[in-house]
Amino acid sequence: MTDELTPETPDEDEQPIKQRKNGLYPGVSDELAENMKGGWADTELRDLQPIEQAPHAARRRAALSARFPGERLVIPAGNLKTRSNDTEYAFRAATEYVYLTGDQTDDSVLVLEPTKDGHRATLHRLPRSNRENGEFWLDGMGELWVGRRHSLDEAEALLGVPCKDVRELAGTLKEATGPVRVVRGHDAGIEAALTDKVTAERDEELRVFLSEARAVKDAFEVGELQKAVDSTVRGFEDVVKVLDKAEATSERYIEGTFFLRARVEGNDVGYGSICAAGPHATTLHWVRNNGEVRSGDLLLLDAGVETHTLYTADVTRTLPVNGRYSDLQRTIYDAVYEAQEAGIAAVKPGAAYRDFHDAAQRVLTEKLVEWGLVEGPVERVLELGLQRRWTLHGTGHMLGLDVHDCAAARTEHYVNGTLEPGMVLTVEPGLYFQADDLTVPEEYRGIGVRIEDDILVTDDGNRNLSAALPRRSDEVEAWMAGLLGR
Repeated sequence: MTDELTPETPDEDEQPIKQRKNGLYPGVSDELAENMKGGWADTELRDLQPIEQAPHAARRRAALSARFPGERLVIPAGNLKTRSNDTEYAFRAATEYVYLTGDQTDDSVLVLEPTKDGHRATLHRLPRSNRENGEFWLDGMGELWVGRRHSLDEAEALLGVPCKDVRELAGTLKEATGPVRVVRGHDAGIEAALTDKVTAERDEELRVFLSEARAVKDAFEVGELQKAVDSTVRGFEDVVKVLDKAEATSERYIEGTFFLRARVEGNDVGYGSICAAGPHATTLHWVRNNGEVRSGDLLLLDAGVETHTLYTADVTRTLPVNGRYSDLQRTIYDAVYEAQEAGIAAVKPGAAYRDFHDAAQRVLTEKLVEWGLVEGPVERVLELGLQRRWTLHGTGHMLGLDVHDCAAARTEHYVNGTLEPGMVLTVEPGLYFQADDLTVPEEYRGIGVRIEDDILVTDDGNRNLSAALPRRSDEVEAWMAGLLGR
């Protein structure tokens, strides 16, 4: 990275320049400052068309307006977060902001101002870098350092919402009167401006509403989730093709291979990829990905591509590194597959959300009793939850802009709710026999299996968005053999 100069807070008539400590230039001459002001082409983008999300975002804002009439609603995108010293993490806009705008720009804020017949929406954003005061080339966030950003007119054309300079917003909010709600946790400056106007309880109601509103996906969202899944399938194929290189290095090779697909076809991975080989597969969220990949072991790969619009897939397959399951690996894998089949079959409109979990857990419990790992009867084991020593987690979750979407929804609307067409959820049973579990035969220890697919609730049942990726053990082996040319 290079070193930049950063201007101090300007006086009315001048823009003093402050050198970064240990920077190589002591300052800017008047002649250079004047030279940098001119000689630049007009790069304003005209005749822009609204982004595809624009009409969908407008409908979502209308629903939000109807829920909170007469109240000012403030939804920030968030700010850059420092990684170390003067470097930042890649920015990921707040889910609520993206859902309501389709925009992903840092420091931006959506404000819905109450009117007599609803709300007036305004996006507050940073305008293009100022060329008169040198911001565009001297400031660390100037265009010549981090790239061009849209002008306010351009953003308005793309997003279909009037845009204003966000740098004036905090002062405006400080003077605001009447009821206000803000989505917390994303912009400390905006929250500080509202500190005497909001309450935690009222703000939580706003967050809960926006979480529950995302439960049923519209056609655009389903399409984006299918794109995410399709790219994820290709990412899994990429991994299989380089398993020999992973054996020669580590799980990191798998992580890097999948990440390449995510960055080429999407925005990023939707969450930290779990590339768990051998006994690491028994750790539910193994994201260190620094272990060995050995022939004869299983690889549990839990990964998802996030699209450019920030919708993410979440798919898991447990693959034999050498392309063939051992007898015991197949037995355990097939049990998990059978449980997943039962879970997917329970996903349908009108069903209780918990039904798919209960169906999968019953099958896994039956297998554990059959194998003599826990004493039956099955009903007793389920009542006491004894199977959870080896099944550990719930069988799925909502999916969308967040990998665990709708997380703030009320329990009665989520896990105690009812499935509706348009909901998208994962079905992901697993069995995990820890390497130090003395209650199971030695040959079981260190084996972990999870199978996960992304399921859309339809009018007459469900559709597996990730059906292109084989699940049955014999189909997995044939798929791997085809990719490896065997």
